Amino acid sequence: MRDHNYHELVTKVTMYLDNELSEHAEMELLREIKSNPAYLEVLSKEQSFREFIKSKIHRRKPSPALIQSIKEKIRIAPA
Repeated sequence: MRDHNYHELVTKVTMYLDNELSEHAEMELLREIKSNPAYLEVLSKEQSFREFIKSKIHRRKPSPALIQSIKEKIRIAPA
């Protein structure tokens, strides 16, 4: 399954989890997943990975100086 079809499936699963599929494409993907245990495994892995990132990876907050610098650069209109 590690060929073009696999990459296409991963793309569809990603789009599904990002709510980017049309209703018809979503129903078709869910039908495929239901009929193929390997597809269900791809979906489960992607969901687990996303949950890991949400729960275990913490983003550092930018410093107040950096925020202020960005705000100042936005306010300056190009000549």
